[in-house]
Amino acid sequence: MAASTRKTTRKTETFTDEERAAMKERAEEVKASARRGSRADKAAEDEAAVVAKIAEMEDGDRAMAERIHAVVKASAPDLAPKLWYGMPAYAKDGKVVCFFQSAQKFNARYATFGFNDKADLDEGTMWPTAFALTKLTAADEARIGELVKRAAG
Repeated sequence: MAASTRKTTRKTETFTDEERAAMKERAEEVKASARRGSRADKAAEDEAAVVAKIAEMEDGDRAMAERIHAVVKASAPDLAPKLWYGMPAYAKDGKVVCFFQSAQKFNARYATFGFNDKADLDEGTMWPTAFALTKLTAADEARIGELVKRAAG
């Protein structure tokens, strides 16, 4: 039989530099998590990593991330802070429930506070899973606190 001369074409999708960097950060997070000792040590190191990542953010995002960190910890103390794709996140039973994405992370015009499907926010057949943030008011913080409480179950 003659070899086929038909060529196959495959569309190549590429990731942005920011997306590649986030994936690399996630791989490093997983490796670091596997190397750690006791559960208490892991929790302390995870929280320290979140606080350090927040400290690296630009002023506006940093201020929002610090407030969100405080609101999440006060509203749902059972959620564990951890880095997730290089972003501050909060997990229940090892699964990320909510996260903060700074505007600079993906060169966006606003920061995002979002929830993953582990969050218990189901409301009918449609509900929001992420919120754009340009600044935080006291009312915003109260709403985030309520949503985080519900999300944590």
